Amino acid sequence: MIRISHLFLLVVLSIVLFAINILYGAVKIPMSETLSILFGGTATNSSWQFIILDARLPQALTALLSGAALSVCGLLLQTAFRNPLADPSIFGISSGAGLGVALIILFFGGSVSVAGSSMSGFVAILLGAFLGAMAVMAIILFLSTIVRGYVTLLIAGIMVGYLSSSAISLLNFFSTAEGVKSYLVWGMGSFSGVTMAQMPLFASIILLGLMFSLMLAKPLNTLLLGQRYAENLGVNVKRLRFFLLLITGLLTAVVTAYCGPVSFIGLAVPHVVRLLFPTDNHRFLLPMTMLFGALVSLSCNLVCVLPGTLGTLPINAVTPLIGAPIILRFLIRQQNV
Repeated sequence: MIRISHLFLLVVLSIVLFAINILYGAVKIPMSETLSILFGGTATNSSWQFIILDARLPQALTALLSGAALSVCGLLLQTAFRNPLADPSIFGISSGAGLGVALIILFFGGSVSVAGSSMSGFVAILLGAFLGAMAVMAIILFLSTIVRGYVTLLIAGIMVGYLSSSAISLLNFFSTAEGVKSYLVWGMGSFSGVTMAQMPLFASIILLGLMFSLMLAKPLNTLLLGQRYAENLGVNVKRLRFFLLLITGLLTAVVTAYCGPVSFIGLAVPHVVRLLFPTDNHRFLLPMTMLFGALVSLSCNLVCVLPGTLGTLPINAVTPLIGAPIILRFLIRQQNV
C-alpha cells in the first residue's frame, strides 16, 4: 500500500542527490566553501564561486526539473494510450525539435536572421528546437481534433516522427562534416544548457506543466476503467486527450530545446515506479513519478561528471547504462513472483 512515507522518502533522497550534485564535480571544492557560496558568502577562490553558482547549481536544477517533466510525460501517455512503449518521443515532438536544430545547424550554417536581427550559436539552436517541437505538437493537436481512436492518433504521431527523422537524414547527407559533428553533439543531450539567467523561464514552464498534470489525476483514474465508462461518468475524453497532448508536448518541447533529446527517462521511469509501488491511483503515481524521475536524472548527471580533466559525458550515454539494468532486474523479479 502506498503511504505518505514513500513520498517523503523520495523527497529526502532527491534533496540528498541534489546536494551531492552541487558538492561533487571535476574540480574539488571544500564543503565549507560550497556552503558559504550558496548562502551568499564570498569564496577564497573566485573560480569556485563561478563553478558553484553558474555551473553546478543550474545544472542540478535542470536535471531535477527535466527528469520530473519527462517522467510525467511518459506516465500520462502510457496511461492514456494504454501502451507501455509510449514516451515523449513517440509523437515525434523530439524529432520535430531535432529537425528544427538540423535546419539551424545544417541548412542555415548555425545562424538565422529574424526581423532584421541575426541570431547564432546557442540562441539560434534553442529557437530552432523549440519552434520545431511546437510545430509538430500543433500538427498532433490538430490531428487529435479529427481522429477518434487513440491507436490511430498514436500511429499518426509515429508517422510524423518518421517524416522528421527522414528530413534530418537528408540534411545530414548534404551537410558539411563540421555541421554533422555539431548536430551530433547536440543530439547527445546535456543538462548544462540552462544558465541561471534562463532558469526562471525554464523552471516556470516546467512547474506549470507539472501542476496541470497533477490536475489530470482524477480523469486519468476514470479513464483506466474504459473510455465509454469515463464518458458515462462525465469525463470529456476528447478534451482530456487535447490537454494531455498539450501538456506533454509543451514539457517535451522545452526540455528538448534546452537539453537536447534526452532518451530513456520518459519511457522507463513510469515502469519502475509501478513496479516499486503497485498502484493505479494517479494521485500517488504522478508525484512519485516526478520524484523518481528527478532521482534518476540527478543520478545520471552525477555519473556524467568525470573527475580530473576528462570532461563531462553526454547524458544519453549514461541514461541507458543506468536505467536498462534496473528495468531488466525488476521485470525478471516480477516474472518470478
